[in-house]
Amino acid sequence: MKKFLSFAIITSLALSYTVPVLAIEDTIVGSADKSTGIVVTDKKKEKKTKKNKSQKVSPQKNKYEYVNLEWWKGFNDDILSGYIVKAIENNKDLKMATLTIDEYYQNVKAQRANELPSIQAGFMPGYAKVFGSSAGSFALPIIANYELDLFGKNHNKTDSIKKLWESSILDERAAYISIAAAVGSTYIDIVRHDALIDLQEEIVDLRKEIFEIMSVSNAEGIVSTSDLVKANQAYISGVTDLTDLKKKRTKLLHQLAVLVGDSPNNIEEYKRIDYNSLAFSGVIPEYVSSEIVLQRPDYLKAEKMLEKAGLDVRAARKELFPTINLGGMLFFNSKYLESLFTTSNMLWGFGGGLFQPLFMGGRLKANLKAKKIAYEKSLKNYEKVNLTSMQEVNDSLVTVNMDKEKLSKQKEIQALEEKDFAISQVRFNEGVIAKLDLNQMEENLLSVNKMVYETEFDCLVNYISYYKAVAAKTDTTSAAAQS
Repeated sequence: MKKFLSFAIITSLALSYTVPVLAIEDTIVGSADKSTGIVVTDKKKEKKTKKNKSQKVSPQKNKYEYVNLEWWKGFNDDILSGYIVKAIENNKDLKMATLTIDEYYQNVKAQRANELPSIQAGFMPGYAKVFGSSAGSFALPIIANYELDLFGKNHNKTDSIKKLWESSILDERAAYISIAAAVGSTYIDIVRHDALIDLQEEIVDLRKEIFEIMSVSNAEGIVSTSDLVKANQAYISGVTDLTDLKKKRTKLLHQLAVLVGDSPNNIEEYKRIDYNSLAFSGVIPEYVSSEIVLQRPDYLKAEKMLEKAGLDVRAARKELFPTINLGGMLFFNSKYLESLFTTSNMLWGFGGGLFQPLFMGGRLKANLKAKKIAYEKSLKNYEKVNLTSMQEVNDSLVTVNMDKEKLSKQKEIQALEEKDFAISQVRFNEGVIAKLDLNQMEENLLSVNKMVYETEFDCLVNYISYYKAVAAKTDTTSAAAQS
């Protein structure tokens, strides 16, 4: 009976299915050619740079380095810098991104376990009748199993999962940059609305005064009723616009609260700089080096996913190879618990097996083809991200420069309007024009001021768009541009 039981256990160990792995393709994934954006593979270079790449995405990296706080000091606004720091510490999306890194790291450890031997032990009390009288027994099996990874398949699978972990670190970096940019843009938009609301309140007051003057003139038959109705409509429209601006500012404050991890109920406590003091003293270059694209987290992630796809192809190809499995067993069995661990009640065995897939219904070949298709898709995505990254950097620079030029022209118009209004004031003081005409000229000036404010704040937001496009690597960008 014991011999039969031992034979059965050893046979089951030998039949357990484990598949080996080996890197059979000399070239799958490597570094990217900077001029063409095409992936170039070099096994020696890949091994040499593997350590450096892992250092770039180390989860211990200081999170404040992700957002480049020094660049934000260019706005000369401690309140803005404080909100960004608060977002780094409290934003929920950033906390989830960090947890995702830990999740993928545990997946790496779980997959790596497939490269190691497994040992199981159990305790099996039982009662049975075999060819005669019935009796109870106690059994303690200890089973070891190991897949001999000659071809490196399991190691390829571990490296594939590791690429997901490294990609999650890049996702975290991208999330930090994105949240910092969102906080900055939202804050500037709030300050923008502070300015627009003040201007709109002046416009409403002027329109109200114009309406009151025209009401008196209409009663005296100087102004037509049609003109009075239009003045009333303009006044009501101004009040409506003012309400819309206040509503938008409140919603922006709610958005800022969520970005910094706070309750929207606390927006009354949210301070901001006076809009006349907000300015950017940093340097935005006229052009940047194409090297900056290679530092963007989305580009690096696309590269990691391409490497992962190559590893998946290798592992799928090695599924076609034989699998070698080693197993061992130590088995104690006795009717009495006190004599369970004696050598007379012990069985042991060691065995192995080699199995070659012969017919799997086309599953293995289909899986290999699917992985090759996934690799081609990853390659196309890599090339697309390369092009998109360059587009975003160039778009941000064009927008910055064009809006600067636009602002310059608008300030010329503003200067002319201010000169015209000053002349109107003199004419009013001399009694040449009426108060109604002066008010209308002042409203025109306020409308121009409103236009200039809009463009000024657009320029500030454009700087943040540039910051995001270059992945916060603004110091490197400036140095490259100046050189």
